[in-house]
Amino acid sequence: MVNILSLTLLIIQKGNAIWFDTPNSSTAGLAIWNTNDFSATTTNPDQNWEKKSFPIGNGSLGATIMGAVNKERVVMNEKTLWKGGPGTGVTNYWNMNKTVSSSTLQQVRNYLVAGNNSAAHSLVQNNYNGTVSYNKNVFGTFTMMGEAYVETGINESNVTNYKRIMNMDSSMVVVKFDADGVGYTRKYFCSYPDSVMVWKFQSKGGTQNLTFSFNCPQNVQSVTEVDGGLLYDCKIDNNGMKWAMRVYVRTNGGGTVSSNASTRNITVTGSTDVDFIIAADTDYKMNFNPSFTDSKAFVGVDPIASVNNVINEAKEKSYNELFNNHREDYCKIFDRVKLSINPNKTFENLPTPTRLANYRSGTLDHELEALYFQYGRYLLIACSRAGNMPANLQGMWNNNIDGPWRVDYHNNINLQMNYWPATCTNMLECYQPFIDYVKGLVKPGERTAQAYYGARGWTAEVSTNIFGFTAPLIDSDMSWNYNPTAGPWLTTQIWEYYDYTRDKEWLEEVGYDIIKSSANFVSDLLYYANGSYTSAPSYSPEHGTCDLGATYANAVTREVLIEAIKAAEILGKDADLVAEWKNKLNNMYPYQIGRYGQLQEWYEDIDPYGDQHRHTNHLFGLHPGSTVNPITTPELAEACKETLRQRGDAATGWSMGWKLNHWARLQDGDHAYTLFKNLLKEGTLDNMWDTHPPFQIDGNFGGTAGISELFLQSQLDTLYILPALPSDWTEGSITGLLARGNFTVDIYYANNQLDYALVTSNMGEECRIRYNGKKMVFPTIKGEQYRITMENGELKSEITGIRPSISESAKGGKVKVFPNPNEGTFTVQINGAARGEINLVVFSTLGQQIENTTINKESDSIDVPFNCNVNSGSYVVKVNGKGINETQKFLVK
Repeated sequence: MVNILSLTLLIIQKGNAIWFDTPNSSTAGLAIWNTNDFSATTTNPDQNWEKKSFPIGNGSLGATIMGAVNKERVVMNEKTLWKGGPGTGVTNYWNMNKTVSSSTLQQVRNYLVAGNNSAAHSLVQNNYNGTVSYNKNVFGTFTMMGEAYVETGINESNVTNYKRIMNMDSSMVVVKFDADGVGYTRKYFCSYPDSVMVWKFQSKGGTQNLTFSFNCPQNVQSVTEVDGGLLYDCKIDNNGMKWAMRVYVRTNGGGTVSSNASTRNITVTGSTDVDFIIAADTDYKMNFNPSFTDSKAFVGVDPIASVNNVINEAKEKSYNELFNNHREDYCKIFDRVKLSINPNKTFENLPTPTRLANYRSGTLDHELEALYFQYGRYLLIACSRAGNMPANLQGMWNNNIDGPWRVDYHNNINLQMNYWPATCTNMLECYQPFIDYVKGLVKPGERTAQAYYGARGWTAEVSTNIFGFTAPLIDSDMSWNYNPTAGPWLTTQIWEYYDYTRDKEWLEEVGYDIIKSSANFVSDLLYYANGSYTSAPSYSPEHGTCDLGATYANAVTREVLIEAIKAAEILGKDADLVAEWKNKLNNMYPYQIGRYGQLQEWYEDIDPYGDQHRHTNHLFGLHPGSTVNPITTPELAEACKETLRQRGDAATGWSMGWKLNHWARLQDGDHAYTLFKNLLKEGTLDNMWDTHPPFQIDGNFGGTAGISELFLQSQLDTLYILPALPSDWTEGSITGLLARGNFTVDIYYANNQLDYALVTSNMGEECRIRYNGKKMVFPTIKGEQYRITMENGELKSEITGIRPSISESAKGGKVKVFPNPNEGTFTVQINGAARGEINLVVFSTLGQQIENTTINKESDSIDVPFNCNVNSGSYVVKVNGKGINETQKFLVK
């Protein structure tokens, strides 16, 4: 028997790789939609797919690889392939909102103030429902393209040395095995730069005879023979959405390729090296300002022309060119962050299911923990890239015509959690689909805000789709169906993008209008009762009844108002609105600590003791918000701890992911680690997908973000280094994390203590650091890196790369520094600023303040001599005044 398990395979198998050593069945689970359309929300009818497939994607086109031997099965998805929407009937769809009178809203509030929550709930239930049912017909569902098969004729019983590997370092799935003296290798990837999916089937020691076919549950209009393959012209039955797929096949190792449109097969005969290049597209288009009378508001270009153009370009490139383009694009994002925990390669030669089984039995595997962290990053890169929709409840992978919760966009935790790691783990490219999606909800969301609440601004309720759906649905359970602060929660993550980038141009052009509109909505939703403003009516998501001010709703409202005020003041806009927002913010109903010491979930202290509900939305202010913090609000933080103790450590996958983040924010690394271990043991399938159950991807992303928060947090304009390091993680490193203020941070630790951190300032903002009870503040220069250490019990900062001294710095700028090294003095020249008072501060790059003076500038240019004696080294001068806010570095030799 030939064994061709090469060194290349060993490399692919190691590192950031998930792998199996047994093949999937060639027959189980085929076309499962024929017997079960999976409209339920319990168990996936194809457990092999859910637990053993490997996902690939480029943000638009995705697939899950089964790795079967005799008949390979690849489940195909395109992220905009949806049923429902205005194409099903414009009147039915766009009349999604009911109009609720202001007197009805006031009556609900009157009941709540009187303590008659039951009557308030009934009134909400009767009036705040929608007009569209939560089904696949009008609201719609994310659906699948179908299943592609490659029949090989290989006898499964003769297979040895089988490996199926999901390699995250190159974003490629590899299947490798030997059979009957022949070695077989298959490689699968999805390329973002070339917009194609590529499969390579190779053999060594014999040739391959392959038959490609495609099984589609949708309406296939026609199949046409085209150069090197087939073109599929398809349409969704209930909304008329057009979509197309083109498959191009070529041989590189001899043999022939033939296509047959009538049998819908592509046949390869006698080849040792075969490439399948696939493109798919729909006629969906994003629309930020849809017409509410247009059934084709989201209909764009012909998908046939699109896929033909893509294939015609891709087929001119070799496999290596396509793969190198893909790998370079992917690795520039993935390689930014590296994680090492107690480095030990003991278990990497074990298949992933074995490692997970051992972990569930109590064997710690820190490399597996690091692998889980990186898998979340891999998944987000695969399913969220610019130009398409954001990651949905299953990312972009669905194996049926329907799916649990319509595989939609759930806005009461799930969509938000999907994007938690995009910022902190330095994948801002993956954030753009989320921003575009929220932007697309604004115009329809203005109609929802006006119809139901008579409010300014925009909102979206809990379930949204790709067709601008923002209303409540037809459902009597208002605990989940009524959630007007779901849209504002999305808004808080629009601010997060700015807070991590500090891109004022983006804030001006994109972010501010969304944030301002949302702030106006939450401001109008606030009601003055019992001496304070409260968000009424409100519910704690999926839990409890109508309330005068559920803590969740008030916490989100606080966060939106705080962020809107900051944004307006940064841009110098809307002073009248800022005054309104500040007045309401400063007079909001405060957080309450209940009789059990818990953070109250509702306006009154009615929390049941020992409540273990999966949702912890009332802890929003702790995470992902920033109004509760163990340093600034220690009593509230302690109340959050008590809430979490009562909630317990067992939950659904995404819930454990959120609790991991909560405990990290509470700076309790060991309890956070308990949640992470539970997530890995109880909420993770063998292919490392998160399970609710069933498969739901948000837990993967929440887990990745939570691990990041153990090492670095950056709320409240402060970098918290190792704020929640578990005691079991004694040594290691994490590099490339992103912090608010746009700082890139590398952290190295040993013996559970900081060894050193490297902080790179990408925007030149002031840097505030906390570690182990110590804190420091120092100015930074854009592009410079600072080494942070502990010396003699105090934090120390030093610049890592001092540039050569120059006689005059910042040529062309308003601030110029002329050092006089022989005298140990220097002169600061200020040009162009308006006349008047100017503050000038000089720091060493270690954070020590050398001079702080205010001068009166009476001419266009002024020289400010500093006669203080300074040591050799690098210094920073900051100049602030009317018309000037600049920072400059200079060197004294």
